[in-house]
Amino acid sequence: MKKKFSIEFEEFASLYELSPGDKSLCLESEKAMVSSYSPYSGFRVGVAVQLRSGKIIHGSNQENVAYPSGLCAERVALFSIGSTYPDDTIMTMAITAQTDHFEIQEPVTSCGACLQVMAEYEKKQASPIEVLFYCTKGSIIRIKGIKSLLPFTFVETRLQK
Repeated sequence: MKKKFSIEFEEFASLYELSPGDKSLCLESEKAMVSSYSPYSGFRVGVAVQLRSGKIIHGSNQENVAYPSGLCAERVALFSIGSTYPDDTIMTMAITAQTDHFEIQEPVTSCGACLQVMAEYEKKQASPIEVLFYCTKGSIIRIKGIKSLLPFTFVETRLQK
């Protein structure tokens, strides 16, 4: 049996097409890049997460000379929220990236591991997370829910008590 799925997303040409709240969150993601520790790749990633309570949480990628020991900006922010604000709801995430090696001309999306963690938080809070993939020199992509990008999330309900 063949099945097909498609994704829906919005694309904006610049920050000026966004709502004031989304524009502000994208600018917060730029601020988050300041704390990126990326001496090996030179690829800085910043994320700003808007919680239902109004709090904005920042995350940035953190590298290590032993590459697998680092952590992406998205998981830095999400795990911080999970440990500090476990009962708050994640509404929107804005993610951006920069490097001194070349000009990024398209929005950079999250890796599969980060998408799986995002999916777990959606499941935990029983509501989708809106994500803005923001290119500082170009367009912005908005998705409403992680299943748009990771339709086959790992789910094993028997692991829960």
